[in-house]
Amino acid sequence: MTGEIIAFAEQREGALKKSAREVVTTAAKLGKELGAGVVAVAFAEGAVEGAGGLGRCGATEVLLAQGNGSAACARALADLARERQARAVLLPASAAGKDIAPRVAALLEVPQASDCVRLSAAAGSIEAVRPVYGGKALWTVKSRASCFLATLRPNVFPADESLGAALEPVRLPAPAGTPATLATLKEVLAPQGGRRIEVTEADVIVAGGRGMKGPEHFALLERLAEALGGTVGASRAAVDAGWRPHAEQIGQTGKTVAPTLYVACGISGAIQHLAGMSSSRVIVAINKDPEAPIFKVADYGVVGDVLEVVPALTEEVKKAKAAG
Repeated sequence: MTGEIIAFAEQREGALKKSAREVVTTAAKLGKELGAGVVAVAFAEGAVEGAGGLGRCGATEVLLAQGNGSAACARALADLARERQARAVLLPASAAGKDIAPRVAALLEVPQASDCVRLSAAAGSIEAVRPVYGGKALWTVKSRASCFLATLRPNVFPADESLGAALEPVRLPAPAGTPATLATLKEVLAPQGGRRIEVTEADVIVAGGRGMKGPEHFALLERLAEALGGTVGASRAAVDAGWRPHAEQIGQTGKTVAPTLYVACGISGAIQHLAGMSSSRVIVAINKDPEAPIFKVADYGVVGDVLEVVPALTEEVKKAKAAG
């Protein structure tokens, strides 16, 4: 079949990431508008748990391909796109997606629409909407290229597992003639303390800034995040001070997130930080400065000392959960 949509299904250690279902679902809805099938592609040496379930998200075919390293994965995706004369190639705007997508764009010699928050087809033409100027404006992007390549912001496009039936994944043969100079992935190291939910995929994020006054106070945020079933994030100020790892940094120079709930603790709300979290559905701000810019974007605001408010909020959350 030709004219299909190729969806990159990201996996880690043999398990699909949340973004895989989001990308495939979005591809399926786009494919319905264009009358095109959806090929979900996961790269793994062995089996991928739940890969067949991507059929329920609307995939018409699920492929397991070999590709160790971003360059190898990009080459395989580009080759598949040429073979199938793909109408579009969609990837998540995750660390892996942002690494692979530009390589695919270069190999296919097509432009790339990055960090898209909407995707649709009108009159047979695909168009995307993406934030620009630090999220202050939205830009509608169209392409005259034969293949539309885009990365999708995680947590913005909902996954839907009612669009089809489970499929049997098909293993693709290893590509011939892979250059020997390609880098290969040897090992993925988990952060100290075990693997945590990545901020780009979390439904709930409790983020701390300079107002936390020191790294030791982030334990308060850890407890609140655990009670809410989420993860911890940080502003650039907290990361630059060495209080938290860069993997948790949210903002223009960090990661862009769009959780269901974002709790900003001791974060003033500089424009660079807002650029990374303004797509959150519900924003709660806790800050002792009533004039802090974060309150202008917050749905709910608490004026007070985070070191006093956060423990009290954690206890109330625990009581509410215990009461059912």
